[in-house]
Amino acid sequence: MALPIALRGSSGIWMVNGPPNPGQQHDFAREPSGRCKVMVFSKDGSRLAWCNGDCVKVYDTVKNEFIQEFPRPKASCMTFSPRASLLVTWEPYTVDKETQAGVANLHIYNVASGQCVKSLIQKKVTYWSPSFSDDEKICCRNVNNELHFFENGNFDEIKTKLHLQKVAGYSLSGAGPPYMVAGYVPGAKGQPSFVRVFKYPNFGGNNAAIANRTFFKADKVEMQWNNNGSAMLLLTTTDTSESSYYGDQGLHYLGVNGESSLVHLGKNGPVYHVEWSPKSTEFCVVYGFMPAKVTIYNQKTEPVFDFGTGPRNFSFYNPQGNILALCGFGNLRGNMEFWDVKQKKLICQATSPDTTSFQWCADGEHVLTATCAPRLRVGNGFRIWHYSGAMLHEELTGKGEELWEGFWCPAPTGRFPEKPISYRQVQSEVAAPAPPPGAQKTYVPPSMRGREGTMPSTKLHEYELPSNMKQQATDPNKPMSKNKKKKEAKKNRDADKGGANEQAPAPMATAAPSNPAAPSTGDPEKDKKIRNLRKKLQQVEKLKEQQAAGKTLEKNQLEKLKTEDSLLEEIEALEIS
Repeated sequence: MALPIALRGSSGIWMVNGPPNPGQQHDFAREPSGRCKVMVFSKDGSRLAWCNGDCVKVYDTVKNEFIQEFPRPKASCMTFSPRASLLVTWEPYTVDKETQAGVANLHIYNVASGQCVKSLIQKKVTYWSPSFSDDEKICCRNVNNELHFFENGNFDEIKTKLHLQKVAGYSLSGAGPPYMVAGYVPGAKGQPSFVRVFKYPNFGGNNAAIANRTFFKADKVEMQWNNNGSAMLLLTTTDTSESSYYGDQGLHYLGVNGESSLVHLGKNGPVYHVEWSPKSTEFCVVYGFMPAKVTIYNQKTEPVFDFGTGPRNFSFYNPQGNILALCGFGNLRGNMEFWDVKQKKLICQATSPDTTSFQWCADGEHVLTATCAPRLRVGNGFRIWHYSGAMLHEELTGKGEELWEGFWCPAPTGRFPEKPISYRQVQSEVAAPAPPPGAQKTYVPPSMRGREGTMPSTKLHEYELPSNMKQQATDPNKPMSKNKKKKEAKKNRDADKGGANEQAPAPMATAAPSNPAAPSTGDPEKDKKIRNLRKKLQQVEKLKEQQAAGKTLEKNQLEKLKTEDSLLEEIEALEIS
């Protein structure tokens, strides 16, 4: 049985059941206030807390009863500690009018006793929440450009400090012991930015860092640990650049064993999403100008599988790590692809238009998609899906009402073990949503359209097909270049034309004329001529593709097609001599 779903909107907070009775009202006592600013589950799903504008309430989802109420009417951010023993609330920073002193706005409560453990000042909402290790033995805060550490829930004593001049961000690995913490320091006056990883509490000395990564062009850095705390990904971003209005991005890998490297992406453009597998052995990156490319990398930053290109900007592993959802939301049409991670096979495709949020259920089989305000104020509601592509439930808000967010109730680790994947769609009595008007048609500029009743003269997008990078790596001639692929295709065409001479050996001219990775001849002039000839050969191949697509070629283009054999012979002669 799937877990319940908590929903927050203009009509308050309520819960509905998941499959097999999706959408049925839960036993939860509905919160009627339409002023609920924030709602949060504990990591194991045993607690649910929210602020209704009058106070903060804590609800026990196992016993279905309220257990605490805290006088924090202005709380706008909240989080539970990993084991749900503490609740941390944050509200906008203010100054006392009489004393002109800052008012404590970060409060830490003991959930069991209801007592306020500590009240602190946290001016900025950035990094507002203290970071806890999964066992709650270590807690870290960024205070005045240094990191303060607390142990075993004692916030009256700072156990140790990590001094990093002008530290702008940090990330504490949840796994441990040993506990790992990374600090980010932005570059200044021509100096590079850097991220350093330390093993708690060994912070002293010049060589205390166990891993380090430096980089230029980094106005901000997003740090993402894998589940077992053995490595992290660093997504660097600049605010602006000469090449792009949106700035430059770089993706870096940093391991606690000291290994670091740049993740080489196979297409130019922005990085939309980065996701670690729950198994911590690989990560998925969605990147490149649309249609975006999706690639899985191992911990050596080697590409393992390429999903090709398509209208995607998000990737989501299910909690078990055996299914990967590739999605296109926001200004895309809501396309969802579900892939078998182990077999590298597409399970199904579905479309959820106008989706603003996506979340896997802890069972690894069901998905929640929602259309929420303020991103979209029309058509608010949620849908429940099975990974086989069947929509099991759809519920839209009433007229004049808004849905602000929806979450599956989490579950303790290990409650839902990995199950075999089924490629057969489950039965459902609910019809999937129809695609939005015009979604089946792609706008094609007039200059690229064919005559009435004919295909366009040129394709707007050439989608790349998925490919297994591991299989390519086993061949010593891989990765195969485009010219290599074209050469192989030409050999196959020549074999079809000369069927009577199938046993004859292939001519030397087709052996390896256009591989850009060919070794140098040792003569710079010859190498330059070979490169120029290969460029001409690439132009010939493009003309052949256009001709095959039905485009009428000019006379000079037809003459250029006839030069293919002579170009191949000339390249071969230069390489042999």
